[in-house]
Parts: sequence; structure tokens; C-alpha cells
Amino acid sequence: MADDNEGFIEDDSIILEDSDDSTSDDADTSKIIPFIMEKYNRAEDYRQQDEQRWLRAYRNYRGLYGPDVQFTEAEKSRVFIKVTKTKTLAAYGQIVDVLFAGQKFPLTVDPTELPDGVVANVSFDPQEPEQLRDSDLDKTVSPYGFAGDGKELPAGATLKTLADSLGPLKDKFEGINNVRAGVGKTPTSITFSPALVAAKMMQKKIHDQLEESSASKHLRSTAFEMALFGTGVMKGPFAVDKEYPNWDEEGVYSPTIKTIPQVSHVSVWNFYPDPDSNNMDEAQFVIERHKMSRTQLRGLKRRPHFRSNVIDEAVKLGENYNKEYWEDDLSDYAPEHGVERYEVLEYWGMVDVEMLMEQGVDIPKELESVDELQANVWICNGKLLRMVLNPFKPARIPYMAVPYELNPYSFFGVGIAENMDDTQTLMNGFMRMAVDNAVLSGNLLIEVDETNLVPGQDLSVYPGKVFRRQGGAPGQSIFGTKFPNVAQENLQLFDKARVLADESTGFPSFAHGQTGVSGVGRTASGISMLMGAAQGGIKNVIKNIDDYLLRPLGEGLFRFNMQFDFDPAIKGDLEVKARGTESLMANEVRSQRLMQFMQISSSPTLAPFAKFQYIIREIAKSLELDPDKVTNNMDEAAIQAELMKGFQQQQQAEQGPAGANPADPTGAGGGNVGTGQVPVPNEEGFSGNAEGQGAPEQAQGDGEQPPAMGPVQ
Repeated sequence: MADDNEGFIEDDSIILEDSDDSTSDDADTSKIIPFIMEKYNRAEDYRQQDEQRWLRAYRNYRGLYGPDVQFTEAEKSRVFIKVTKTKTLAAYGQIVDVLFAGQKFPLTVDPTELPDGVVANVSFDPQEPEQLRDSDLDKTVSPYGFAGDGKELPAGATLKTLADSLGPLKDKFEGINNVRAGVGKTPTSITFSPALVAAKMMQKKIHDQLEESSASKHLRSTAFEMALFGTGVMKGPFAVDKEYPNWDEEGVYSPTIKTIPQVSHVSVWNFYPDPDSNNMDEAQFVIERHKMSRTQLRGLKRRPHFRSNVIDEAVKLGENYNKEYWEDDLSDYAPEHGVERYEVLEYWGMVDVEMLMEQGVDIPKELESVDELQANVWICNGKLLRMVLNPFKPARIPYMAVPYELNPYSFFGVGIAENMDDTQTLMNGFMRMAVDNAVLSGNLLIEVDETNLVPGQDLSVYPGKVFRRQGGAPGQSIFGTKFPNVAQENLQLFDKARVLADESTGFPSFAHGQTGVSGVGRTASGISMLMGAAQGGIKNVIKNIDDYLLRPLGEGLFRFNMQFDFDPAIKGDLEVKARGTESLMANEVRSQRLMQFMQISSSPTLAPFAKFQYIIREIAKSLELDPDKVTNNMDEAAIQAELMKGFQQQQQAEQGPAGANPADPTGAGGGNVGTGQVPVPNEEGFSGNAEGQGAPEQAQGDGEQPPAMGPVQ
């Protein structure tokens, strides 16, 4: 199974295989380890200011005062109003609702406008006369021959036949001789879209892979850090071996191992990008810091292309994990002893070809002339655990960093907590002042004139307390002072700061459940208007997720499948689209607009310009239905149309011509009309009888019935 995994994602010609001890010694003295450590230290120094911002954000979320907050002796209250937590969870919840509104990742795969490799549309006419069918109609022939023989290739044509461009529908059209490129031009022709079928199969493949890798869980973790710290990071896709439980007939556990593309969340605290870049497109390298146990480090030996002997050497050197200063702040428990863990650095980025060749990495001939190549390097305890060329084609760093709010001059974005940092400080200050003032004003202050009292008395005050006075001039010795209550003014300032927090974050309080909304917000339409306005702040956030996370993730999985999946049915000239912003529109409004558009486009003049299949699928999505389960694809729709046509023809055959009487096959109108008890002339009860005339006493003849109609007497 290991050999299969290696061939799945990496080329044996570009890997550094396990080597002997001499090669290991060379690795210890290699330039690659100091090279990576220099990059890591640079990125770590660059992050100092960002780490301070993240720490403040975390403390505001948890309701903790940092060491920089100094309290005076007069300040007794230490209350912390966690409005930051409320706003962060509101933003996080709205992001999750948008991303998973349709219970699927908002990713679609569509064919390009001019698909290459797989034809956009093909058609055939099942009722075309046999003599007009020509199996070679759409085939181009060899251009060799003589002028005028009728075998020249049309301009722009190739020797590729139409059958080679059918993609996933190639097998279905086998034996059909009149398949032509383009949309059907006869009333009885049927049109198929091979490029669209390939796109939908690729889309289903990507969604299945995301489901298998529990991508929704990782995406939620990324969305939370993005809202809180301003940046969320995801990694992938990369190949992993997933174990599927299985027991044979005798009860023996024999799991099935399957290699799948995996995506995962990477904490922003362990992410060290190129300090000279503002986004992943500009980054020359990325370093991920791993905190591994002894078991986890040894487990790397089971993964492809890790050097087992070097890992054993790194383990023998002992734990080398050094806690960063911010780790104590993130944990409620800070042990005094060291952490029994290993620090492993994973590097993705450009490396000099000289360093690669020094470690025995084979450079493909077509890349021998370049100076730098992308590589993946793992180091621990000064040991080189793994070194391979970037297996992806085209080469890309498999990380996605998405900002909550884009900072055009920094790699890391701005989050909810940073936007309301000052207002959180104001709210805490005003609330502490209100609490301290309420405590003072709620208690009586005692003033004692000790000159009139006997010395040495206990001056504490309690009910029934007795003070002894000295002889002398009469006068009051104990006075009570009432401290003024100004807590209401402090609470008004607190409310003002809270309004400022709504404005600075773009999340008004009514959006996360605050009651007491007045004015237009007390009506259903008013609430809808307010919620619609509140969505404007999140729209840019969702757009960032589309551009910096979903689209790169979808394109990564698409390229992964194109490179490592050998199923031709899912391949073609396709493009991945992120649809997160489309989910912002309320489903009711979206459904109404789609139905309105469908009615307008149903007119004979506009119908040819409308894509009804797409409209029907979008209507299903707006109704929170799975379009793959409630709608037919092009093939199924064609089959269903044929079935409906046959059913209608059968009904017409059973009923006869339109307007004909089934009881009168001749159509002459001689059939009996009406059922039930019909009065007969001269019978009792017939309104046309003469007065007093009833039924005839005797029939006109034996066995003869009276006439159906008779003259009125």
C-alpha cells in the first residue's frame, strides 16, 4: 500500500530516499537547515506586533485583563463586560450560516465558455431518416491527397474525432451514428452537454472529498479564528491514508486503507509566512510549527518519503519544544516544568537547486537550468526528516490564509476584537466606575469626633453599638455621610460606548438578540430592513472567504484530481467558482426573484435565451432542497421527456381524436347521449303530455317499444 501512496502524490524521481549514516552526517552539515532556521527566525520577529494584537483579542474574548492594565487603590471592581465575545460569536455564526446554508460547500464547477478537450454540446435526432445518417459526418479526415478530392481539412480542424471530445458521455453514444457537435436544430433532436456533465461529476467528486476529510469542521475552526484574530488558515489538499473499519466473516478486523486528499485547519499561532508578502500569492515560503509527542514523531515514519533512520536520531536527542511567551496566556494552566514535546518545522517554499542537489534530490532535465525550485522540507532537532520537490503541478504552496477584514499593507487581517478594542476598554471602565460608585453610595460613611469619646474604644459600627462619651460640652460625636450616586451617568456612557462598538464592528446589537428595538424595528418589515442593512458589513467578509479560501481550495482539489485521479469522466476544461456571496440573499427573496424570472423567460421570444436547468436548480437551493436529488440532469431530463411523450401518445391513442365520442367510432353523431332515467313521451311525468293524459294502456305491438320521441299533443 505504501508504494501505491507514493505513486499517488509524488514522483519517485524527485524524492530523497532513506539513506545510510554517512548521508545523515551530510545532512547535519547541510546548508538547508540554517537556511530554514534563518527564514523561521525572520518570520517570527516580523510577527511580534501581530502576536500582541492577537493576545489582546484573546483576552478581550475571554474577559481577562492583561498585565498592562493597572488599577488604582480606589478601584475595587474588576468586572469585565465581554461584549467582544458576543460580537465575535455573532460574526462567526453568520459566517457559518452563510457557508453552510445549502448544507454543502458553496463551491461549483462549471465548464469554461470555450471548453478545450471536451465539446460543449452534442445532439442527435432519433427520428432522422436512415439514409441521411452518416457515421463519418463529423469526423475529419487526413489532409493528404490531391487538390479537389473533397478530403481537405476545414480551417482550424484537427484529426481528432468527435468521439474523442465526448468526455464522460463517450460510452453512452457508442453505436449512435448521427451524433453531431452543437445544439440540436430539429424539433425531434436531443441535445447533451458533455462538458457540463464532466463539470458536475468533478463537482460531486470535490464535494465528496471535502465530506470525507471533515472539511466543514476545519472550516468552522478557520472561520472562528478569522473573526477573532483577523486571519484564518487552512492547509491542503494533501494525500493521507484513511482507515475505514472492516470486519470479515470470521470477525477479524481487517481495515481498508484508502488514500484521500485531506484539508485541515492550521492555527494562526503556528503559521509563519513570508514577512515580505501581503498574501499567499506573493509568499515565497511558509513555515508551519508542529508540536508533536514522541509517538506522533515516530508516526511520521509511516508516511511517504520520511527518513526513518533520521527520525530515530531526532527522537534520541530528546524533547526540544520551547514554549513561546504567548502560550502561557492562551492556557489556563502554566506548568513550571518543561513540555515533553518535539518542535518540528514544516517548510514549503523556494530552495536553491544547489541545496537540493546536495541532498541527492534528482532534478528533472527540463528544470536543470533554473536556480530555485519549490520544495517541502521537515526538520527537527537539527535533523533533516524529509526533503522533496513540491509534487503539485503547477507548483503551489498548499496553504490558504483568509483575512476577516483586509489590511492591504500586511499579511494578517483585522478581526472583530481589534476593531472594538477601544470601545471594549471604555465599556469596562464605565462599568467599573458605576459599580464602585454604587457600592459607595449604597453604604453610609461614618465620621467620628474622638475628642468627645472615651479613649481606647472600638470604633467599628454595628446595630446596638454603644459609644462612651467624656464629660464636657455637649455635641454630636458620630456623623453619617451619604456619598452621591452618579452610576446612572456612567451607565449612559457605557451605552454610548456600546453603540460605538456596533458601528466599529458592523454588527448592531439587534443582530445578535438585543431586545428593546424601537421605531421601525418593531414591525416585521422593519426588522427585515434592519437585518438586510446589517448584512452589508458581512458581505465583504464573505467575499474575502470566496477569494482567499474557497476558490483556492476548490482549485487545489480540482488540480489534485486532474493530476492524480485517472478517471477521464471528471476531466475537462473546467473552472471552479465560489458561491458564498450568493447565500447572503434571503432564501425567500431569492426564490421569488427566480420564479419571477422564470415566468418572464417562459415567453416564446425569451425562452431560447434562458438556462432553465440552472434556474430550476437554484430554485431548489433557495428552498433548502438538494438539487441533485430533486432535479434531473441533461441525460435524465431527455429520458423523462421521451417517457412523457410516449405516455401522452398512449393516452391520445386510447381516447381517439380530440373531441370524438368514444361510443361513436364513426364520428357521425349517432351515439346515445345521456345516462340515467330519461322521461319518455306519453309516460307519466312527462311534461309534454296533454292534460290528464298518462301512459298508454297498450303498446303498439308485441315487443315493440314506444318511440323515443313523439309529437306533443
